[in-house]
Amino acid sequence: MSRTAHTEMIWKLFAAYMANDRKAVEDAFTDDFRFTTPYDDAIDKATYFERCWRVSDWIERQQLEKILVEGDEAFVTYRCVAKDGKDFRNTEFFVFEGGRIKRIDVYFGAAYQNGAFVSQPR
Repeated sequence: MSRTAHTEMIWKLFAAYMANDRKAVEDAFTDDFRFTTPYDDAIDKATYFERCWRVSDWIERQQLEKILVEGDEAFVTYRCVAKDGKDFRNTEFFVFEGGRIKRIDVYFGAAYQNGAFVSQPR
């Protein structure tokens, strides 16, 4: 896939999250999809949807700030603002295979509530 196709896939994935379109997200992932965060290590697709899928009604807005694509890999940095005033910035590393997303590794950024830093539980 081209750099443009990977970038478009990322935009569509984030739009599907915001629209709570679980089917679109499921379809974007390969059957052997893996997801890693500081809380989960290479969990599979079924476990991802069991543990991590949330309705996005708590999000006021989400802004993709930077997408860097090289070959079949990409880094995405985004800012998310919750309706309760909390905001955070994360970076995700994507791996693509066969026109779908094979892996996402999430790196959490700092969280803020009404402009003040909020320490997160370990």
